[in-house]
Amino acid sequence: MGNVILIGFMGCGKTTVGLKLSYRLWRTVIDTDKEIEKEEQRTISDIFAAEGEAYFRDRETACLRKLIESTNNQIISVGGGLPVREENRRLLRKLGQVFYLCARGETIYGRLKDDTTRPLLQGDDPLTKIETLLKERDPYYREAADVVVSVDDKSFEQILDEIEKNVK
Repeated sequence: MGNVILIGFMGCGKTTVGLKLSYRLWRTVIDTDKEIEKEEQRTISDIFAAEGEAYFRDRETACLRKLIESTNNQIISVGGGLPVREENRRLLRKLGQVFYLCARGETIYGRLKDDTTRPLLQGDDPLTKIETLLKERDPYYREAADVVVSVDDKSFEQILDEIEKNVK
C-alpha cells in the first residue's frame, strides 16, 4: 500500500480525518503545512505576510518533492490551495492515492465561522468568499483526486468507512 493523501478546501476535515484514519490504518500522519512551518520555523500566516503567496506555494511544491523521496504507507494531509498548481497535482498522483474531501460552502462556513485564525473568514460576507474560492478550486481538486468523498451531512465514521473501503 502507498500513501493516502487527503485534499480539499479548508474546513472540510482533512486534519481530523487524517488523525482518525491513522488509528484505523496504523499509519502516521504528515501535514504539509506543519512540515513547512517546521522547516521555516514560522507560521504559514507569517510566511505569507513576509514572503507572499508565491513563495509559500513554492515551499509546498518543494515539500511534495521531498515527500515523494521519503515517505511510504503514510497519511498525508495537504493545504487547501496546494492542488491548484498543476505541478502539484502531478506530484500528488506520484505520491499516492488522492482522496478529495468535498464539502458545500455552507458546511465549511458552519465549521469555521468562529475561527479567527483563518484570514479568508475575516471581513464582510465570508460565506460568499468561501463559495467563490470553492468554485475556483473544485475542478483542480477533482482533477487531482482518485476518489471524491462527500463529507456533507456525514459522521466521521461514515467518512472513514468510505475512505477505508476505497484504499488500494
